[in-house]
Amino acid sequence: MKDEKAEFAKRLRAALKAADIEASAAVVEKRFNSRYEGAPVSPQVVSQWLNGKVMPRQEKIRVLAGIVGLDPHELQFGGTPKVGEGRQEWAAGLAAQDRVMVDGYLMLPAPQRKLVRELVTALAESVARK
Repeated sequence: MKDEKAEFAKRLRAALKAADIEASAAVVEKRFNSRYEGAPVSPQVVSQWLNGKVMPRQEKIRVLAGIVGLDPHELQFGGTPKVGEGRQEWAAGLAAQDRVMVDGYLMLPAPQRKLVRELVTALAESVARK
């Protein structure tokens, strides 16, 4: 189990670097708590994640994955997910910030996703008319 925690910490730190996010407990804690709907976590807890002392629960891994733009399976276990579990191929070419945006969109409730779709459609139509 200790190796699993250490490997997770290594993947998390690498994903933060790739997403151009400082691997600081305070920075990650603020980003995490702004997205997580449960009880807030402390910088000490985030430090334990980053240092391989504690493995976050699955719902927290999903939020962390959204922050860094990875599939939760990839962040938790490394490698690519099995068939049917992974990100669509269209997302493979997206920059980290765009993956974060898509993951954030997918976390929204259905009425808010509909509103975002309508906004993007209106903006795209506006650009197409020019």
